[in-house]
Amino acid sequence: MKYRYLGTTGVRVSQLCLGTLMFGAWGDNSADDSIRIIDRAMAAGINYIDTADSYSRGESEEILGKALARSGRRDRVVLATKCHAPMGVDPNSRGNSRRWIHQAVDASLRRLGTDWIDIYQMHRPDPHTDIDETLGALTDLVRAGKIRYLGSSTFPAHQIVEAQWTAERRHRERFVTEQPPYSLLAREIEADVLPVCQKYGMGVATWSPLAGGWLTGRYRKGQEIAPTRRANRWSKRYDMSAEANQRKLDAVEQLALLAEESGLTLIELALAFVMEHPGVTSAIIGPRTMEQLESQLSAADVRLGRDVLDRIDEIVPPGRTLNVEDGGWLPPELSEATLRRRSAR
Repeated sequence: MKYRYLGTTGVRVSQLCLGTLMFGAWGDNSADDSIRIIDRAMAAGINYIDTADSYSRGESEEILGKALARSGRRDRVVLATKCHAPMGVDPNSRGNSRRWIHQAVDASLRRLGTDWIDIYQMHRPDPHTDIDETLGALTDLVRAGKIRYLGSSTFPAHQIVEAQWTAERRHRERFVTEQPPYSLLAREIEADVLPVCQKYGMGVATWSPLAGGWLTGRYRKGQEIAPTRRANRWSKRYDMSAEANQRKLDAVEQLALLAEESGLTLIELALAFVMEHPGVTSAIIGPRTMEQLESQLSAADVRLGRDVLDRIDEIVPPGRTLNVEDGGWLPPELSEATLRRRSAR
C-alpha cells in the first residue's frame, strides 16, 4: 500500500480509503462480517477509514468503533466521519448549524468509542446556514480537542472557495479536505473542484470510484440486472429506461474492453484511473463483502499508461458526468422551483 500526504496537513494516508457505507443495515451486513473486512483492510495497509453518522443511522460508526477497540489500533488509523443528514424526526437534528454540530460530534464520539475524530466533515452544503456559523462551531471543537481537522463533502467549487475566504477573514479553522464523487463515469469535478482543492492545498478523498457498482462488471449489456439495495435507495442512478443510464451502459462496455486489452479487471482500471489524478489523495472503496474488498485491493499497485488514459478520455471526455444524478447533490437553485421562478414565490 502506498501513502500520500493529506493536502498540507503533514498526515500520510493510504491511497485507498475504506468507506463504511455498507456496514450494518444498509448493506445487510452483520457486525462480525464488517469487522472482519475492517481488520483485513488494515492488515493490507489501509490506515484511512471514512464513515458518517447517517450510515445505517449510526450503526456503521458503532461497528467501526468496536473494530478499532478490538484491534487496539485506534492511534494508527486516520478516522473520518461526517454530519449533516437527518438523524431523527426533530427538525433540528440535521444540517450544519452550531446547535446540531455540537450534538452530532458528541454522539459520533460515543458511537465510535474514541476521544477524538481526525477529520470531521460537513456531509453536504447547507443553504440555510451561514458558513461562518459552521466554521465557528467546528473551530471551537478543534480547540476543545474533539476533532483534529475539518473537511467538506460534495461541496461545489465556489462554496469551497467561500469557506476558505471566510476562514481566513474570520480567523476560523479551515476545511483541509474535500470528499467529492469521482469515477470514470462522473468526471465533472475535473473542471473546477479538483483544481480549487489543489490551489488551496486540500486533501481529496473521492467517493464512489466504482460508480455505485457500475464499474464492477455487474451492469453489462445483455445481462439481467438483479435489483440491489443501492438501486432501490438511489433509483435515478440505476433506472435503465433513462437515457443517461444508457449512456453509462455504452461507456461501461467500451471501458470493459479497454481493461481487458490492458490486462486489468474493470475494477482495477476504475480505481487506478481515480488515483492517477494529481489532485486526488485517496479513493474511497466501499466493499460489502470480503470478496469485494479483495477485488479492490489489487488496484493499489496499478499504474495506467498515457495511451490508456488517452483512450479513457475518448470514451468519457474530461470533465463530463454522464448522469447528473451521480453528482450526489443538486444545488437548491436547481431542485427548488421557487428559487428560479419569480411568479411562483
